[in-house]
Amino acid sequence: MKKITLYFLVILSQTVFAHTQLTENQKLAATCKVWGYLKYYHPHVADGSKNWDEQLFAILPQVEKAQTKEEFSLVLENWINGLGQVNKIAPISTSKDIEYFDKNFDLSWINKDKLFSKSLSKKLKFVEENRFQGKQYYVQYDLNNGILLGFNNEVKYSNFKWSDRNFRLLALFRYWNYVEYFFPYKYQMDQKWDSALNEMLPKISEPESEIDFVLAMREIVTKLNDTHASFSSRKMFEYFGDKWMAATIKIIDEKAVVTGFQNDSLAKIDDFKVGDAITKIDGKTIAQIIKENKKYVEGSNPSAVLDKFYWVILMGKSKSAEIEFIRDGKESIKTLKRYSYQDLKVQFPKKEKWKLLDDNIGYVNLAELEIDDVPLVMEQFKNTKSIIFDTRNHPNDTNFAIAEYLNPEPKEFVKSLDADLSFPGRFIWRAEIEKCGKTNPDFYKGKVVILVNEKTISHGEYTAMCLQVTPNATIIGSQTAGADGANAPFEIIKGYQTSFTCYGVFYPNKKETQRIGIVPDIEVKQTIKGIQEGKDEVLDEAIRFINK
Repeated sequence: MKKITLYFLVILSQTVFAHTQLTENQKLAATCKVWGYLKYYHPHVADGSKNWDEQLFAILPQVEKAQTKEEFSLVLENWINGLGQVNKIAPISTSKDIEYFDKNFDLSWINKDKLFSKSLSKKLKFVEENRFQGKQYYVQYDLNNGILLGFNNEVKYSNFKWSDRNFRLLALFRYWNYVEYFFPYKYQMDQKWDSALNEMLPKISEPESEIDFVLAMREIVTKLNDTHASFSSRKMFEYFGDKWMAATIKIIDEKAVVTGFQNDSLAKIDDFKVGDAITKIDGKTIAQIIKENKKYVEGSNPSAVLDKFYWVILMGKSKSAEIEFIRDGKESIKTLKRYSYQDLKVQFPKKEKWKLLDDNIGYVNLAELEIDDVPLVMEQFKNTKSIIFDTRNHPNDTNFAIAEYLNPEPKEFVKSLDADLSFPGRFIWRAEIEKCGKTNPDFYKGKVVILVNEKTISHGEYTAMCLQVTPNATIIGSQTAGADGANAPFEIIKGYQTSFTCYGVFYPNKKETQRIGIVPDIEVKQTIKGIQEGKDEVLDEAIRFINK
């Protein structure tokens, strides 16, 4: 009987120890959250008076030594105590005129994290209640640059070495907290951001090589499900290659269909033809390439992801590639050249800004149209039965000028929100709903058609929203890129560039456009057959609709 009792006591003690023993991943994830929280909330940190990176480097060895919840919590408590006294202030009041957006806001982990003692949770909560109210040092808005969010005071570390674990963790911790507090669409991500941190920590903490570290950083960036969320490092060329095919493509039905040429002369040498449907590259099907690399390609929705796959498909390490393709219904195999970007000498042929189509229909290419052109084109097209505005590109800020000709009166079209830097994680709706147009009894009376597809992104989507409020407006095409709002580029650490959408854009009724995109009234997608026949099926459908 005594032996049985002793056996159960041993098992019980082992179970208790297993439950109190902390994993390295648990400790690092919690440290990342606390470090970022203090960076933007603590009065003696958010003001920039501490070298906050060095504070992280100093605390990491202590975190590593902590074995139990109690030891870990004590390490963090002592750290907070060493930052200086946080004075109790009067309750921070909010204006009744401010409307908050709280779908991203969640500090519940302060009390819910099982690694934290009650004493630590209480300290963190006290910091929230008496948070920094001055000008944030580590994050700011650049009002001279389109109200873009910036992280301009971060040390870039010209001596950054990927092999230094502290630097790798710093890069991850910085980025994770940028998104945690300042990405307006965090709530729409497929994967919870806490879960993404737990998944990516081992890959970044203990990578097998530099390229593994770089790929892990790119992978966590794509988890934002934001077409603006790019990541670049020269090291990526070692994995994906730095040589290009001379074609441009569109992925349709798991085929890379040639839509044009980056250089006509080089494409002719390789015998590319518009409509060639590439099915394999170097023995791998297009479907395999997509499956293997999907976690490295950004995009708000499936259409945007496939559009962004062009560089994975076209790039490679070798100077040649074997492709299998379909032309005129026949399958063929050939070897073609890849070129360095310098040797590719990409051609950007000028396209018509506008033209009058048959049946008295005006067509405007908003990628080419400049603001000074607007009075000319609107005068020329004032008596047409319809004007087609093509936003399958990146327009040149002409939307407001055009809208003055299309509307009888000012129209609301966008409601936006910005990060609240006084309460990081919370966002504020802008007081004013953006309007376009003016009082104009002589406004354009014909049909207005807006063409969209996956290349309609950011300002293109904003332009489509602006033109959409026009009387008799119809949107024709397919799902847009779903990345509405300004794109804020920044450097996480030396040599690692990234970006994400930095403020939220919604319809006036607060309906979302992020990830969803601008939904067409009439859906039309380009087909392989249409490309092979040289047709613009979206434009053709617009003309059919107008002539009904």
